[in-house]
Amino acid sequence: MIARTFETHVVEPPGSPEVTFGRSADGLALPLSVSTPSPWLRPAMTGTLVTGWRIRRPMAEWTRSDFYGHAGELADEAGFRAHVKESAVHQQQRAALGRREIHSRAHTPWGTSQGATVYAEGVVAHSTAGHGGFHLSAERNRKVHQMLRANDGWYEEDCHWAAVAQAFPQLFTDFERACAEKSIRDWYPDAWEAILGRVLEPGQSAKKDERAFFEKHTDDWVVVSAIRSGHQAGFTEVIATPGGRRGAGTEERRFLVATDEYHVGRFGFVIDVARHRIYGGPSSFMDWQGRDT
Repeated sequence: MIARTFETHVVEPPGSPEVTFGRSADGLALPLSVSTPSPWLRPAMTGTLVTGWRIRRPMAEWTRSDFYGHAGELADEAGFRAHVKESAVHQQQRAALGRREIHSRAHTPWGTSQGATVYAEGVVAHSTAGHGGFHLSAERNRKVHQMLRANDGWYEEDCHWAAVAQAFPQLFTDFERACAEKSIRDWYPDAWEAILGRVLEPGQSAKKDERAFFEKHTDDWVVVSAIRSGHQAGFTEVIATPGGRRGAGTEERRFLVATDEYHVGRFGFVIDVARHRIYGGPSSFMDWQGRDT
C-alpha cells in the first residue's frame, strides 16, 4: 500500500541495504523503509532534518507539524537521500560488528557508569548520567598513537574517542571512522599531520585555524565579552584584551561597537582602534561598576 500511495525510489547498490524513499502529504522527503534493524524516521524539508516519534497515522497523512526538533542542515533533497543511505550503511555495519550491551557500575572520570558497550576485549564504552567515553585496557592502550594516548586509558566521548577509532579501525563503521578522522583533524592537528604525513592547509582544521587567528592578532584587541548597551542606543559594549587573552592581570578595555557591525566570526571579533572608540561611560556589565577603565 505504501508503494502505491507514495512516489518511491529504491537505492540498491550491491551488498548495501535497500532504502525506499517517498513523500508525506505536504511534500517532505521520507525514508519509507530501510532494510536494517533501526530504520530512520527523519524527513527533510527545505534542507532541514527534523525528527518524529510514534506517529500513529499512515505515512500518507504525515505533515511537517508531526515532526519536531532540529537534526542538522542539508543542501537539498539529494543530500537528504545520501544522508539516509549513509545512515543505513552505518547501521548495517554496526550490527555486523556484534557489539554487546552490558550492565556496569564502574567508576569513570564522568561518574558511575549506567551501562556499557563492549566493542572488543579491552575496548569498552561507558555511559553516565552526564557524559561518557571509552576505557581501554593497558594492553589496548599501548596501541594508541603516542600523540593521542591517554595515560589512564580513558577517552571522553566528545573528541578524544577518535583516538580509539584511529587505533582500532576494525571496530568501527565507515561513518564512525570518517567522524573520527575529522575530529582528529579538527582538534588534534599536530597528531593528524604526524600520523598522515601531510600538512593541513588553512580551513582544514578548526584548532589549527584558531591557533593561526590568535597568532595573527596577538597584539590586537580581541573581544572576550559583549552586551547590548543600555546606555548607548544602537551600540554593543564590549570588553577586549590583547590577543583575546584571559586571566588575572590581563589588561582590559571597553569599546563601543555599532550593533549592526558586531558579528562574531569563528574565533572572535577584532577591534579596529581607528574606528571603535574606547568607552569610559556607564556600563551595562553588572560586574564592571567601580572597576578602572
